[in-house]
Amino acid sequence: MTEAQPGGAIPSTDADRRRAEAAAGHPAPIDLLGWGRIALRASGLALGLLITVPLHYLWRLLRIGSPWPKVFLGWAARFAGARVERVGVPLKRDVFYISNHLSWIDILAIAGQSGTAFVAKEEIRAAPVVGWLSVLNRTVFVKRENRMGVAEQINQLREALAENWSVTVFPEGTTTDGKSLLPFKTSMLRVLEPPPPGVLVQPVLLDYGAMGEEVGWIGVETGVDNAKRLLSRRGSFRMRVHFLDPFDPHDFPGRKAIAAESRRRIEEALVKTLGHPIRPFAYDVGPVRYEAPVPPRDGEDLPPHSPGPIAPPS
Repeated sequence: MTEAQPGGAIPSTDADRRRAEAAAGHPAPIDLLGWGRIALRASGLALGLLITVPLHYLWRLLRIGSPWPKVFLGWAARFAGARVERVGVPLKRDVFYISNHLSWIDILAIAGQSGTAFVAKEEIRAAPVVGWLSVLNRTVFVKRENRMGVAEQINQLREALAENWSVTVFPEGTTTDGKSLLPFKTSMLRVLEPPPPGVLVQPVLLDYGAMGEEVGWIGVETGVDNAKRLLSRRGSFRMRVHFLDPFDPHDFPGRKAIAAESRRRIEEALVKTLGHPIRPFAYDVGPVRYEAPVPPRDGEDLPPHSPGPIAPPS
């Protein structure tokens, strides 16, 4: 008998089982062809770095706005397998992007389309390659447990917004599966209380289509294992970055109202993309105080659009 996963779902295919095992921290072995794909993609990323990093520092030395992080991150998304399509028009400056979150590839895709800086959890700084690239792109790192440093983090965020013209936050507090949307954590939206003059908020929907659950970085899977799993897979996958209509945060006073309006717009776009209502995420997420639904007992029916074979969020 196949063991049910948390949330009551039973893996129905070999791919589902492999995905659930990866999320549980037991990645499938990578064959010789998989290692070859990793080597090929890593070579492409290294070539991109060799070209763009010296140019980036040259532009900085000349005190010229550098386009090279944007160029490289777009390049990196492609070498990671993503074929990114932009939907809508990203504002070029004085904008605060608020997005759903599935994977480290999100950063490559959004930055490759807009040149934005990011707010990310402190753990990302230590991730191989991705952490260094995040520093290069002036990411603002936050520690969830560092409540005494909130004022300092807000100051860093204001500086990043002034220097980069745009900043992106992922307020769900973790990565999900592309079919769920968690409550939004509002602490890093304090920079919008009050909003800096002229700054607008633009919600962003990241849509990986049918690949969402496979791409999603969930469970206790490490960043290294996740990167190896994605870089070793065959072929490419399509993802769409939907830049939704922006709004003036002055029309929604307070960070909770801004978060609620952003989430409403993202959920509306996600439901339209999925063709059905979003489903509840199957696992507790402490940072946003989300408690997963209790799995049904034997003999009970699963609710409509119940969670599939996913594992606890990181």
